[in-house]
Amino acid sequence: MMMLAAIMPLASFAHNQSTKKGESNMTNKKVLVAFFSRADENYNVGYIEKGNTQIIAEMIGEKTGGDLFHIETVTPYPADYMKCIDVAKKELNSKARPVIKGDANVEDYDIIFLGYPNWWGDAPMAVYTFIEKHNWQGKTVIPFCTHEGSGLGSTEGKLKNACKGATFLKGLAVQGVTAQDRHEQARLSVKNWIDKLNL
Repeated sequence: MMMLAAIMPLASFAHNQSTKKGESNMTNKKVLVAFFSRADENYNVGYIEKGNTQIIAEMIGEKTGGDLFHIETVTPYPADYMKCIDVAKKELNSKARPVIKGDANVEDYDIIFLGYPNWWGDAPMAVYTFIEKHNWQGKTVIPFCTHEGSGLGSTEGKLKNACKGATFLKGLAVQGVTAQDRHEQARLSVKNWIDKLNL
């Protein structure tokens, strides 16, 4: 059985609206960094105050000047890791679409970085709740995930199918323990990846 890769954070932004992180470095392009992340107990890093995916999302926001939007469920996941992955597996098997707080208007952006933990070989179902609210035609979507061994897995293909009409660029996978405990290494990985995307 596949071990659920690092589960991520549920930190809140004020009213969960998209939050400006500075001017975009990408000429004439509006950038959104939308991500699902969960704190509490995570595999390999214990109890954390800020989720692994959120840490990477903030680094991407700093590098690109993009707006941040944290995809959060109305009903929180259990703080206990094993209970959380049990809920996540049930949601995956039933193709659930958990209700999320707030929204970010994808249609106003050119480039969307889409972040998530790799849960049972897929993005958390709340990511699909977010995706299905929007028209992705003509958008550039760039996935990134945190994990503890499974990398992006097959998530890129699944998200590409969900974001109909979008152009997908090469994603980034960062181990949760690296995001949590090795910030400079994680920041360098983010920088090198974005530089190679030639946005």
